[in-house]
Amino acid sequence: MRVRNREGQPVDPVPFFVAAGMTALGCYSFVPPYCLAFGLSVAEGLALATVLFVAVTALSFYRLVWTVRPEFRAEVPASERLRTLFYVALVVVGLLLLASLPFYVP
Repeated sequence: MRVRNREGQPVDPVPFFVAAGMTALGCYSFVPPYCLAFGLSVAEGLALATVLFVAVTALSFYRLVWTVRPEFRAEVPASERLRTLFYVALVVVGLLLLASLPFYVP
């Protein structure tokens, strides 16, 4: 199956699949324990994680597949893309540390 954007051009689906997989890992790893910490049940935590996963995955599909323009990818130098990836990784690590902070503070 060829993944295409809204203009019918073929698009690389790998960034979307990576984003969706990371979203699933984050949602189902952090949301249910947080819900338990706030007094909600496991079923409510899983339902909230699923809703959040679907919403972020839909947003990722819109951003990484539906509206992407492959012809512009060549205009951004590789060094800038690598720098952006590095900063995104720092932000993700920071968010993970902040998300796990309540489990270490009594």
